[in-house]
Amino acid sequence: MHYYSLGKIPRKRHTQFRKENGDLYHEELFSTEGFDNNASLLYHVNAPTQILQVGDPKDVKPKTVHDRQLKHRCLLGFQIEPTDDYLLSRKPVLINGDCKIILAAPKKGNKDYFFKNADADEVIFIHQGNGKIRTQYGNLNFKYGDYIVLPRGTIYSIEFNDENNRLLIVESYSPLVTPKRYRNQFGQLMEHSPFCERDIIKPTELETYDDKGEYLFYIKKQDALYPYHYQGHPFDVIGWDGYVYPYIFSIHDFEPITGRIHQPPPVHQTFAARGFVICSFVPRLYDYHPQAIPAPYNHSNIDSDEVLYYVDGDFMSRDNVEKGMITLHPGGIPHGPHPGTVEKSIGKKETGELAVMIDTFRPLLMTNHAVDIENKDYYKSWIK
Repeated sequence: MHYYSLGKIPRKRHTQFRKENGDLYHEELFSTEGFDNNASLLYHVNAPTQILQVGDPKDVKPKTVHDRQLKHRCLLGFQIEPTDDYLLSRKPVLINGDCKIILAAPKKGNKDYFFKNADADEVIFIHQGNGKIRTQYGNLNFKYGDYIVLPRGTIYSIEFNDENNRLLIVESYSPLVTPKRYRNQFGQLMEHSPFCERDIIKPTELETYDDKGEYLFYIKKQDALYPYHYQGHPFDVIGWDGYVYPYIFSIHDFEPITGRIHQPPPVHQTFAARGFVICSFVPRLYDYHPQAIPAPYNHSNIDSDEVLYYVDGDFMSRDNVEKGMITLHPGGIPHGPHPGTVEKSIGKKETGELAVMIDTFRPLLMTNHAVDIENKDYYKSWIK
C-alpha cells in the first residue's frame, strides 16, 4: 500500500516521544517479511508486551479429505450453518500450502475478545452484512461488496449490525498486494489499472485507550488458537505511520477492462500473493467485435486450480447458479461454458454478474466442511 499516517507521531522515527506527564510512548515496528519489506511504526501508550496469562492452545487445523478423484466440484456455500461466535463460524473448505479459502456465517462479532492472525494476511469479502471492524490502526466501516484487507498480526474485533452475515475469507501465507503490472516503480497505480488510490478506504477513528485490566486475545499461529491475557487494552495507539495497515476496497469500484473480443481472466485480477491471485468479475459491457462470442472459451487449466465464488447476478456461462456457490475446476482437465450458453450469449450487450475468483498454482484440498455442502453431480453438468 501507500504511505499513510494517523494520530500523533514524533518528527523523527526511533527518537524520544513523550506523554504530557513526561513518560515515553512505546514504539513498535510492524513489518512484513522481516526488515526488507513494507512496515509501519506504531506508538503505544503502554508497552505491548505485558502478558498476564497464557492459556492452552486449541487445535483448529482443517481436516482434509483425501478424495483423489480429479473432477470438477461445486460447493453450496449458503448451506454453511450460521454460528453465533465469529471465530467458530469460520469454516475452511479448500486449502493448500499458500492459502485457505473459508466460508463464514457469523451471527455476532467478537466483542468479548480480540483476534490476531499471526499465520496469514486475511481478505474478508462481505457477501451479506455490514458493520464495523476495529483495529489498533483505527476503524473501518464495511458493507456488501467490500474486501477488508488485514495484514497478518493485525489485532481486530468485528461488529455486525444484524445476524444475517455471509463472508468469504481468504488467508494468505504471503503478503497480499496489488498486481505489479498496475504499479509504476514508485508504487503508484497507473492509468491502465482498473482501480486507483481514491478507491482505497483507509482507517479512521483512531481509538486510543489508556486502560489497564485483563484483555483476552486469541492469537492464531500454526493452526492453533492461543488464548492470551494482556494487561493493557490493545487499542492504545496514539499514532502511527507507514505502509502496513488494514484497508477496504469495494468490488463495486473495480472498473472492468473490456475489448473487441473476449478478454482472459487476468484482466479481472485484483490482488496478488505467492501461489495464487484473487480476481473480481463485475458488471460490464460485452465484447464488441461484430463476430464476438461473449461466453468464455473452453480452457485447459493445466497449471492452476480455478475457484469461482458466485456473489450475484446472471452468469452467461453457467446454469443453475446460486448465491454463495463455489465451483472448483482443478488443474489437469479442461472446463468451459455449459451446453447452450455459448450460442445464447451471442448478441448480448452486457452482463450483471458479480463473482470472486481465486486461482491457485498448487492443488487445493477439500475439507470435511466442503464435503458436507458438495453437489456431487456437478461434474456431469456439461452433458446435455
